[in-house]
Amino acid sequence: MEKKLKVAIIGCGGIANGKHMPSLAKINEIEMVAFCDLQIDKAEDAAKKYGIIGSKVYTDYKELLKDESIDVVHVCTPNRSHSFITVDVLEAGKHVMCEKPMAKTSGEARKMLDAAKKTGKKLTIGYQNRFRADSKYLKSICVNGDLGDIYFAKAHAIRRRAVPTWGVFLNEFEQGGGPLIDIGTHALDLTLWMLDNYKPKYVVGNVYHKLSKKENAANAWGPWDPSKFNVEDSAFGFITMENGATIVVESSWALNSLEVGEAQTSLCGTEGGADMKDGLRINGENLSRLYETKVDFESSGVAFNEGISEDPADTEARQWIDCILNDKEPVVKPEEALVVTQILEAIYESSKTGKPVYFN
Repeated sequence: MEKKLKVAIIGCGGIANGKHMPSLAKINEIEMVAFCDLQIDKAEDAAKKYGIIGSKVYTDYKELLKDESIDVVHVCTPNRSHSFITVDVLEAGKHVMCEKPMAKTSGEARKMLDAAKKTGKKLTIGYQNRFRADSKYLKSICVNGDLGDIYFAKAHAIRRRAVPTWGVFLNEFEQGGGPLIDIGTHALDLTLWMLDNYKPKYVVGNVYHKLSKKENAANAWGPWDPSKFNVEDSAFGFITMENGATIVVESSWALNSLEVGEAQTSLCGTEGGADMKDGLRINGENLSRLYETKVDFESSGVAFNEGISEDPADTEARQWIDCILNDKEPVVKPEEALVVTQILEAIYESSKTGKPVYFN
């Protein structure tokens, strides 16, 4: 019987229970052996549901790291602690999957990347939307050059009224921001990945605290408390890349707009375009005529067989464990996630100063 990778979870809250642990539980090559949370009951509940017999629980992650048998750690804590926990885990000789965003600041993200390079351990960030069927298909189109030179793109992360009112989402100290760093980060990662362009030249951004002040507001998860809503309710960025390409980032938890959608990208190239506004749509020109094609991800084309699309979180977990077992590079590289954080930080900085932020 082959040895299974031993996995530990640091942070047993919503994202660990909603994504990481259920997906890891489906992988035969691993076993979850340790769980850590500041609230011991959360760690105990996770251990009962997902842990092997004899799995351990902790409130101090540094105690967990003393267990030399642990191979892999998933960091699922608030954004503020992503960097220092990840660095400590890497230096303890363990591979790390850190939930998005990479960190609150680019300086913190750089420390994570440096630690991964120094220790030789693998590091990836939880951008699971790359593993959706439509995302993978569109990436193939981009790699094939079907859209030509992509010179304009939009990263969409717009909610009309869906402000997360639980946990620390509204806490700037813990999270570093609101919708931009929470869901805008997914859309920006997806867009940069499609373009395979990680060289920003300068960024201009605006951040708004407009609807966050409203009392008894309509909201998917009930009214928010304006006195505790100290992150932005919407944020927008304009990015010029070194090669001249333009990327617009739009993000909101609350915005008076009917054009909603998150973790989506729109691409415009010299040979064609694509968007995810109504499924995945490809557009272009052929024989002096314009065309539009909507890609079908529902049917398999095989009689009596339904179309199968694996949950992107499951795909993300499987490829990550496979990278460790077979010493491969993860799909989401820390160098790429660092650029996402740099751009998000620049949008916030530009909004504060009213000036563009230039990159070296």
